[in-house]
Amino acid sequence: MNNPSSIEMIYWASTAIGGTLFVLRTIMLLFGGGLNDADLDTSFDADLSGDIDVSGDIDADFDGDHAGAYASFKLLSLQGLTAFFMMFGLVGLALLKAELHVLLTVFGGATAGLFTVWVMGLVFSQMKHLQSDGTINLNNAVGEKGTVYLTIPSNSSGQVQITIQGSLKIYDAISKNKKKIATGEKIQVVDKADGNTLIVEKTQ
Repeated sequence: MNNPSSIEMIYWASTAIGGTLFVLRTIMLLFGGGLNDADLDTSFDADLSGDIDVSGDIDADFDGDHAGAYASFKLLSLQGLTAFFMMFGLVGLALLKAELHVLLTVFGGATAGLFTVWVMGLVFSQMKHLQSDGTINLNNAVGEKGTVYLTIPSNSSGQVQITIQGSLKIYDAISKNKKKIATGEKIQVVDKADGNTLIVEKTQ
């Protein structure tokens, strides 16, 4: 049996290293979070009975589009690089086994690698688009109906539970007419105040 040539060893190394890193980074991507924005639902409410409710909505977007675009570019660059070497090695080996000229195997491997990076760019772009589509816009809450989650005093804020953009959310709310609205009462959102606070009124 002949010893492997230098180009064959390069292909094997590219396949092994690139493939291993690609799989590891894919696992990290799947279980490590999203591409840009981070949304946390966390706020603390305590009533006089001693019950504590943990809910709410805090948005952290890491300086908006700039941080998101940078994170996406960095992740795509690293993932694309590993994918390129993996496909370069795999296709190069396959063409080498088919006894094609060495230059053709290099060209074929590089073409396959670049094509893979291009496909991954499309996938990442769609993922980022889906994420941005899922961002909660409180202006869409106006007109929505829900229930009072935590009593809204006449001169302070409570909390309401509404369905917005297909998700059940809890937000701080104040009464439009400055009248107390008890827990469990039906409400409708009529406007948005500062921050994530909604202005609501009681409905039948």
